[in-house]
Amino acid sequence: MHSAQELASQIEVLASLPTVYDRIREQLESPTGSAFEVARLVSADPALTARVLRLVNSAMYGHRGEIDNIVHAVQILGLQQVHDLVLAMSLHAVFTGIRPAQLDMKRFWRDSVLCALASRAITQHTGRPGAERMFVIGLLADIGHLVMFQTTPVLADTARQSTAQTGEALHLAERRIIGCDFAEVGAALMDQWRVPATFAGAIGTQTLPRLGGEHAGDAATLNLARCIVEADALDASSAHTGACVDPCVWKLLDITPDEIAPIREEAELNLAAWLALFFPAHAH
Repeated sequence: MHSAQELASQIEVLASLPTVYDRIREQLESPTGSAFEVARLVSADPALTARVLRLVNSAMYGHRGEIDNIVHAVQILGLQQVHDLVLAMSLHAVFTGIRPAQLDMKRFWRDSVLCALASRAITQHTGRPGAERMFVIGLLADIGHLVMFQTTPVLADTARQSTAQTGEALHLAERRIIGCDFAEVGAALMDQWRVPATFAGAIGTQTLPRLGGEHAGDAATLNLARCIVEADALDASSAHTGACVDPCVWKLLDITPDEIAPIREEAELNLAAWLALFFPAHAH
């Protein structure tokens, strides 16, 4: 049996975050962190600069083509948001060399972006703060599966097939067969990457949000977002999906099952545009 920390440390050898991310995180954590220094760090990477400018000028921020320099972009977005976006934009580069045989990577990134959009839509819908951060946490919610299919591919595939045959919850099958589940592995990787604690807290408890403590609301958001992604994959109705959600999720988010349809519509409506922005190679 394997522990989540063991699998995450195996992958970290292959996938480490780029230096620019570490430097931006240092600025964010420093009492003297400056927007100008963050702008300088982003500017040193032309590809990253282009993507940040595309993002700040996109419909998500409403500055349609008005922002043409990175200093202005960083001032508008703020250090926290630039940090989260650079983390999100680094993902594809980090995992470029990792293509597990049993995982359809195009589908994986598509589902991850849909989970991100659903997480953001749920947060906005419930009136909770931090919608943009929840977008990035949603994007990372399933990263544990990427780690598992790379490090223990046979066991990960066995768990997936067992779920398909028996209807057992995937995280329970993974714990039984591998020794840990995708949520625990994702949280362990977040800890190793030293990203803010909210990421590991939400990702680690997304299968059982009521155990999330201060992160329970974020974990419930991820839990519902994953249900929306599954519904999309199975082409299931929103009514059917709402009935399958753990009742504690509705309670934690303070919404009702009939609110799932507009949230899902908004997430699916924006999918193609956001896929093109974050994962251009997988957008078609």
